[in-house]
This record gives sequence, structure tokens and C-alpha cells, in this order.
Amino acid sequence: MTRPWIAVGVAALALLAGCGEREEPTDGGSAAPERFDLALDWFPNADHAGVYEGLERGDFDDAGLDVQPQIPSDPSAPIKQVAAGRADLAISYEPEVLLARQEGLDVVAVGALVREPLTSLVSLGKQGISDARGLDGKRVATAGIPYQAAYLRAILEEAGLNEDDVEQVDVGLNLLSPLVAGKVDAALGLFWNVEGVELVRRGDDPTTVPVDELGIPPYDELVLVASGDRVAEDPEAIRLFLAALERGTREASENPDEATQALVRANQDLDPKLARAQVARTLPVLLPRDGGDPYGYMDPTRWREFAGFMVDEDLIDTVPATDEMLTNALLPGRIPD
Repeated sequence: MTRPWIAVGVAALALLAGCGEREEPTDGGSAAPERFDLALDWFPNADHAGVYEGLERGDFDDAGLDVQPQIPSDPSAPIKQVAAGRADLAISYEPEVLLARQEGLDVVAVGALVREPLTSLVSLGKQGISDARGLDGKRVATAGIPYQAAYLRAILEEAGLNEDDVEQVDVGLNLLSPLVAGKVDAALGLFWNVEGVELVRRGDDPTTVPVDELGIPPYDELVLVASGDRVAEDPEAIRLFLAALERGTREASENPDEATQALVRANQDLDPKLARAQVARTLPVLLPRDGGDPYGYMDPTRWREFAGFMVDEDLIDTVPATDEMLTNALLPGRIPD
């Protein structure tokens, strides 16, 4: 949810505004691709390697889709754009889907982009906080996101601590700067595959612990979200998008340098060497690990368990019915029984 590129929004927006533009056919031949608006969760980064490799390779064109990535004003915006019909699909987060349902938005997850938590507790150097007990008496930076505050509360409780045992500092979305400056002892909310890799390359000796190793139930960090009406009434373009995205992701896995170049072309504020390291770290979690599940598969049992955690933390009132949270019906490949 947090990114070090927040200051480069204007440049990235200007660049992305033209991304994917194609001329209409003038010879009366094949029909023009169908415009397909994809709301990103943040600026182009390693999590989007499959998207931009697919754009570069023409996988979405081949599927008859003119995919137009859009950068959000904040991480909660994409899911609202989908609900309002201003985007065909959004990259968002499993907790955001559940919160949106709680708010009455008719949205449903149609595929997982990253099937495990990226959100992590990060400390530097001699602090080396590897478990929640090490947070006792420490200053912890958070981004002011309600469900991440609930993560911290649950992590502390798991270790026999409470919120009074730490000083929680809301620093907004830029968690990296106060951590590097030594203004806090740890930060909760950085991604191990993005900021975690950056800190390693900077020589800051980070200790990075994903939240599911600290007592938070496993969940799908990044998911693709559509409106419920769209899934029920006009799902074919979404089905085509998911199949093309799988191709793009597999091509990125086979050609990580090429995928990195595609990302850097989309976001020229990325450092190419750092982006290459982040892509290498990220690609393994963009594809199924065991080879048994289809690309993008979401485990309904895990979703119900995570929704139960959110109920316990008073983030939502009840666990929604499974088909209100997600559908695997549009994914490429065989869906497990």
C-alpha cells in the first residue's frame, strides 16, 4: 500500500495518459479493440510486471482489448471507480473488497494478482525486530489505514502486548522516509518485494517480516476487482483480460529483463537496476507456486477465515457469502472442485 514514488505522480500520470494508445483501423479491416480501463492500485511497479509485459507483447490486443491503465489518486480509489462504472477492472486488496462490501458497494474479486501477503513489519540495522515481542516500548510507523492498524493490534495481542506498549506514529503513505531517518524503530505497511528490496540494495540491513508470519491470517494481497453487475451481465471481456494477463505474466517470468524494461518505459522515475531486483523478487508470487491451481485462483476457505478476522477486529459486521466476495469462474484453466 505504500510506495516511495508518491512524489512523482505528475510525471507518471502524464506518461500513463498516453499508455496503450492505438490508431483506429482505417482500411475497413479488423474491428478496433474494445477499450478496457484498468485502474491500478498505485504507480507502475514490480507487482504490475505481467500487465506491462502483456501490453508490450500485444497479448491484450490479441484478445481484442485496448487496455488503458489508470493511476489512482489514493489506494482506496480503484475499487470505487469500478463500483461507479468508471473502470472495467481494478487492482485492489482483499481487505478493501471486504470493506467495500461492508459499505454497500457491489464489487467482487475475479482473480488474485498476488496470493500471499506482501505487507510487512520492517526494521533496520541493530533494531532487527523479528517478532512482535521486540516491539515493546518501540515507535512504530503506520500509514493510518484502519485495517493495518488492526493488524498491529492483533500482532501485539498475539505476543501478549497491547497498544499502550508501543508508540504508534501515523506518518501517512510515505512510511519509508521516517524509517530510514531513524525517526521510528519499525514500520508496518511496507511491501517486502518493493521497499524491502530497496532497503537491501541501499545497504540498510532490513529485517522484514510479512504479517502472516506475525499472526495475521493469510490473504490475497492484490486482487482484480469488478462490479457485481458486470460479472453477472457482461463477463466476457473480463475473462479475455484474465487469460491475456496470465500470458503476459508467464512471458514476464521467462523474460524478466524485458518485463523490467516495459515497467521502466511506463514509469521513467523507476531506477532500472532497482526495478530489475524488485521484479526478480516479485515474479515467483505472480504465478501459482504448486502448479495445481489455475492462474489467479482465490481460496474461498482462506477468504472466509480472513473475513472472520476482520469481523473479530470490528472492521466489518459479518462474513459475506462466498459468492458475494469472489468468483473463480472467469479464470483461465480448470477450477478446483
